[in-house]
Amino acid sequence: MATMMKAKAKQGSAPVTTAERLGSLLKSARDIMRKDKGLNGDLDRLPMLTWILFLKFLDDMEALREAEARREGKRLKPAIEAPYRWRDWAAKEDGITGEELIAFINQERCRRPDGSRGAGLFSYLRSLRGAKDGDRRDVIATVFKGTVNRMINGYLLRDVLNKVNGIHFTASEEIHTLGNFYESMLKEMGDGAGDSGEFYTPRSVVRFMVRMVEPKLGERVLDPACGTGGFLVEAFQHLSAQCRTSRQRTQLQADSILGGEAKPLPYMLAQMNLLLHGLESPRIVLGNSLATPLREIGPKDRVDVILTNPPFGGEEERGILENFPEDKQTAETALLFLQLIMWRLRRGDQPGRAAIVVSDGFLSTKGVAARIKSQLLSECNLHTVVRLPRGVFTPYTPIASNLLFFDRSGPTKEVWFYEVPGPTDRHMYSKTRPFRFEEFTPCIEWWRARAEGPHSWRVPVEELVARDFDLDVPNPRVRKEVEAHSPTELFRRAAEVSKQVAARSERALELLRDMSPQGSERPLSDCLKLRKEFIEIEDAVEYTLLTVQLHGRGLAFRGKKRGAEIKTRRQQVVRKDDLIVAEIDAKLGGFGLVPAELEGAIVSSHYFVYEIDRAVALPEYLDWYMRSGIPEADIRPFVKGSTNYAAIRAHHFPLLRLPLPSVEVQRRLVAEVARAAAELAELVKLQDEALKLLGGVLPASLRGLFTAPRA
Repeated sequence: MATMMKAKAKQGSAPVTTAERLGSLLKSARDIMRKDKGLNGDLDRLPMLTWILFLKFLDDMEALREAEARREGKRLKPAIEAPYRWRDWAAKEDGITGEELIAFINQERCRRPDGSRGAGLFSYLRSLRGAKDGDRRDVIATVFKGTVNRMINGYLLRDVLNKVNGIHFTASEEIHTLGNFYESMLKEMGDGAGDSGEFYTPRSVVRFMVRMVEPKLGERVLDPACGTGGFLVEAFQHLSAQCRTSRQRTQLQADSILGGEAKPLPYMLAQMNLLLHGLESPRIVLGNSLATPLREIGPKDRVDVILTNPPFGGEEERGILENFPEDKQTAETALLFLQLIMWRLRRGDQPGRAAIVVSDGFLSTKGVAARIKSQLLSECNLHTVVRLPRGVFTPYTPIASNLLFFDRSGPTKEVWFYEVPGPTDRHMYSKTRPFRFEEFTPCIEWWRARAEGPHSWRVPVEELVARDFDLDVPNPRVRKEVEAHSPTELFRRAAEVSKQVAARSERALELLRDMSPQGSERPLSDCLKLRKEFIEIEDAVEYTLLTVQLHGRGLAFRGKKRGAEIKTRRQQVVRKDDLIVAEIDAKLGGFGLVPAELEGAIVSSHYFVYEIDRAVALPEYLDWYMRSGIPEADIRPFVKGSTNYAAIRAHHFPLLRLPLPSVEVQRRLVAEVARAAAELAELVKLQDEALKLLGGVLPASLRGLFTAPRA
C-alpha cells in the first residue's frame, strides 16, 4: 500500500488534504448532519461519518490497486463491484439525491444509480463473501452487518457526500493526517458520550503500556475488548517502526494484530481506525470474546501479547458464565476477562505477556475475585503494578486506576509496585489538562533497574497470600506521611468526587428527559409477565428466604429455615432479575429485583413474581428507575382495601407507567448510574479516611460538602 500511495502522490492528480482543509471539510459535514432530524448528537453523527469515510477510503484504495494491476498487466477483481462503488453513486456532485438516495442505501431492493433494479447498497455490502481468510470482502460485510443509515433527509446526505468527496485517501501523508484527526474525533465522542459503558483509554496510558510490553515483529498482539482500537493502533505503529523489508511489512499485515469487540458501533470505528493507520485487512472479530469456553482455547488460539482495558461493572448472561470454572464464575466482567487473558497467553519457551487496566476496587475485591487473583499469582508472574494518580480517566471517572503487567514465565515470587505521582499543585486532571505521557518518564527510567524508593516498593507473594490476595497495597512511605498530616487534602478530594457524582447524576437525568419525551411512558405490562410456580416444601430441606424492604430499597436476605419451620406451605422459587412485589407493602415502595446471590430463594403467595422481557426493558434499568423514579403516590391509586390492610393486586401493579426508551438508551443510563455508584463508594472511602484522622468527628461546617444525590 505504501508504494501505491507514494506513486499516486507523485502524480499530483489530486490536491493534498492538509490538516486545516480536512478539519474544515469534516466540520462542514458534521454541521450539515446537525440539521437532519434522524440524528441525535455525536453518538449518531460519528457512526454516520465513519461508514461514509469507510466507503470513500475503500474506493480510493481500490483505484490505486487497479492502476498498479494495469501497469503489471494483471486483472484485479474489485472488493466492491459496480454500481456500488463510491465512484458510481457518491462521487458525482449532481448524483442521486433525496428519496432516491435514501432508498438506494436502505432498501433491500431498489432502483440503482445505473437505472437497473437490484439489491440496495447496505443489502449488497452485507452479502459480500471473501474467497480466502483475511479477504477484505469479509471485513466489509461484517462492518455493515451492524450499520444503520440514520439520516432521513436525502438532500442533506448528498451534501455530506459531496463534502467527504473532497478528502483524498491517495497519499501516505493524507492517510496519516486523517488518522490523527479521526483519533481526535473518537476521543471527542468518548468525552461527549461517556454513556456506552466504556472509557476512552488516554493515549498517554496506551503508549506507556505498549512501550513497556514491547511487542516484537513476528509476535501476535491481541485486544479481546478492543473498543475503537486504540491499543491495536498503537501496537501496529510500534511494530511498523521495526519493518525494514517488504517481507517484514507483509508479515506485519498478515497475522500480527488481532481484536474482538462485542458492540457493532465500536467494532466499525475500530475497523476504520486501523485502516486509516495502515492495516489493510483488520482481523477484528465482532462478538463477545467471553463466548468461547476456556477449555476450548488451545495452543493455536494463544498469542504473544495482550493489551486491553477490559470493561468493568458489567454483567454477563448465565450462558457466558458457564464458559468458566464453576468456582470462578462471577458477574464482574473484568474478572472474566482476566481469566480469558491468562488462558490466551502463550506458554513454553517464549511465554506470552500482558498489560491490562483495572480499578482500585478490582485490586481489593474478595470472594470469587480472590480465587481468580490466586490463580493469577500461581500461574503467571505478576511482576509489576503501576498505580495511576486519581483523575487520569477524567472526565469519565475520578476513581484511581492501575496497570497490571504479567507474563506466563512462571508463578509470581514478588510484585513490584510503582506509584505515579499526581499533580504537585492543587489542580486536578481534567479534559483541558489531561495526564501526559511525559509523566511516565521516571517510571520508564525505573523499569529496567528497579530499586525501592519514594514511589516504588516490592511485596513478596507470601504477604499477598496472607492478605487474602488483596492487591491494593498502599505505598508504605506515603502512609506514614499521611498519618502525620492534616485531613485537609482528603476533604478536598472528597469534595471533588462529590461534584463528579452530582454532575453524573444530572447527566443521567438529562439523558432520561431527552430520550423519554412527554407521552413516551408505557405500562409495566409491556415488559412484565406474572409467573405462578409453587413448589412442595420438604421438611428436611433448608431454604433461603428473602424480604422486600420499603421505600424502594430493594430485596434483602431474610435468613435460612428448614422446611419444617415454614408455616406457609405455598411458596415460589425466584430467579435472578425477577421483579418481586409485596402485596401489602407495595404502597410503601415494597418491591425490587432479585440479585444474583438470592437466586433460588423462596417467597410466599403474598408476593407477586414477574419475569422481565429483556427485549423491552433491561432489569438494571427497571431496578434503577423503580428505586428512584416511582413516587409512592403513583402506586396508591391502584391499592384497594381498608387502611391497615390496603393491598395491590397482581394485575394492577403492571398498570403503572414509566418511561421505557430503547434498550440501547436504557443501557447508557445504567452505565451512568453504575459509574455514579462507584464514585459514591469512592466518596465514602475518602470520608472514612478523613474521619479516622479526625478521631471520628466530622465538623458541621464540612458536612454539606459530602451530600450527593442518590444514584
